[in-house]
Amino acid sequence: MSFKFIAASTTALCLSGITAFAGGHGAGPVGVEEINGAEVIVDANHMTLYTFDNDAEGQSSCYDACAQNWPPLAGDAEMALPEGYGLTERTDGSMQITYNNQPLYLWINDTNPGDMTGDGVKDVWHVARP
Repeated sequence: MSFKFIAASTTALCLSGITAFAGGHGAGPVGVEEINGAEVIVDANHMTLYTFDNDAEGQSSCYDACAQNWPPLAGDAEMALPEGYGLTERTDGSMQITYNNQPLYLWINDTNPGDMTGDGVKDVWHVARP
């Protein structure tokens, strides 16, 4: 596994191979890692992030049981996010991090960094790629 830094709009600090965005809060997307020869977007814990085909116009359609299996990647307005990343408001008022206007999710069955077991689930879940 190799790690590639993503430039943030503010100063990025390198802490043990993890990029933390200065002034940010929470664990957001921190970079791109090469896993099994593919570049994938990962969170602060180096866990693979996913997109959902049923999301439209930057809005999540994954709630209730779906969100229990596919936890939304939470963010807040105080986070400094790299170019291409943003936030979308969920129906409960919380914020979810997006990449190229696609909400990002974790997969409950990925237990270790580098796992990508959610790729292709029901033909609507896909590894988030830069």
